[in-house]
Amino acid sequence: MSNQKKFGVWMDSQHATIVGSDSSEAGTFTVLAHVTGEEPSSNSGSEKNEHNQKQMLQAKFFKEIATHLVNATYLHATGTGQVQEQFMHYLADTPQFKNTKTEESTANKMSDERLLEFFADKLN
Repeated sequence: MSNQKKFGVWMDSQHATIVGSDSSEAGTFTVLAHVTGEEPSSNSGSEKNEHNQKQMLQAKFFKEIATHLVNATYLHATGTGQVQEQFMHYLADTPQFKNTKTEESTANKMSDERLLEFFADKLN
């Protein structure tokens, strides 16, 4: 089990904090990255354009988060709203993550220290 690559992501629609194993010590987790999504511009002209822009920016946000999940075998996503569920669908549709086991929960924003404790409990 020690060769599993486990990650945790706290996310809302605009921010994500990615937690992963510290390679130096088994079972130790560290904050790997903070990712911030772009806000859609409000001058897109039509509802359809605005929707398309939101979809494109969300895909870009998800893709940037996924770059930190190299060789992930397990991912626990948590956060507010429904964005974690959308992120899980994105991963399921991405070939490199098709065998990644995923779980999700809901949690309010917390400090990095508290987040590390939360994921240490979920990932060990």
